[in-house]
Amino acid sequence: MKWRRKEEQTPPMEESAPPDTGWATTSMSTGAMANWTAVVRWSAWGLLLTGPLLGGWALASATTPVAVPTRAEAPRVQPASSDAVAPAGFAEVYVAAYVKAGDSDADAEELAAFYPAARSMSWSAEGGEERAESASAVQVRQVSAGYWSVTVAARITGSAKDSDSVRYFQVPVRATGGRGASGWTAAALPAEVAAPTGSKGAAPELSYGSAHVPLDSDPAVQTVRGFLAAYLTGRGELDRYLSPGTALHAVRPAPYTAVTVTQIADHGQGPAEGAEAQTPPDGVQRRLLVDVEGDGKHTSSRPMTYALELRARDGRWEVASLEAAPALATSPNSSDS
Repeated sequence: MKWRRKEEQTPPMEESAPPDTGWATTSMSTGAMANWTAVVRWSAWGLLLTGPLLGGWALASATTPVAVPTRAEAPRVQPASSDAVAPAGFAEVYVAAYVKAGDSDADAEELAAFYPAARSMSWSAEGGEERAESASAVQVRQVSAGYWSVTVAARITGSAKDSDSVRYFQVPVRATGGRGASGWTAAALPAEVAAPTGSKGAAPELSYGSAHVPLDSDPAVQTVRGFLAAYLTGRGELDRYLSPGTALHAVRPAPYTAVTVTQIADHGQGPAEGAEAQTPPDGVQRRLLVDVEGDGKHTSSRPMTYALELRARDGRWEVASLEAAPALATSPNSSDS
């Protein structure tokens, strides 16, 4: 409902004396009139002078492009399937379930978690006759967007006479859930294949000189022996063998009761003959490849190789780094890296 204001009836106007507005009704004096005229004149000049400036400012404001916030470009979503780790892991577990699957409903359901069509398949063999003791993806190839072919190497053990050997299975893995892949599924059963070409190769050449029996006169050997004993057997304080700023922790629980350094090799050409027995200047570094044997409660003479970086300080060698991997030669016939 619309509400309308009711018109008010005004009484007839009656002549009356002019209302008292508070302003003086007396005429303005000549001096006041002159002052008022000056104020009006200067105000007019001010408007006349500032008019062009104000107009220019208004024009500039009108012609200056207004920064309109643009719509941020949506980040390109990389499909989860672009990472080969996930389909490789899926294929490994799938192969392990496939190898031990049999004719039971339980085996079919377990396999169907990877390959849904397995529910309608029949198996003639009894489950569990063979098992994949270990399975590892050795080759991952992307066939198309969200679709991979993964080759899995599995060590099969069981009753078959040719078991306990490494066999290879090719697995088609497809991402599910579109670009934001939320899962994985197998497109078919695994196919047993030959070992991938190039899966085995010659051992890489390392960038170290000839290995030799450790010399008791070499202070670096004494440091290496003490460090490995503290690191692997728990005997001695590890920190006393470390350079300042090097953070390493002993293996716990200690896996060995004794460690023997069998061979040692210097990176590159190594020190000159006889230099090992001399007191090294501060800051000098040596990178060593150290072969050791570990003896423990359940193992004897287990061979291991460590890549160590040593640094000289105060006339002795300290371990500056337990390197992640030995240094490789830069070319097949090079001894330096």
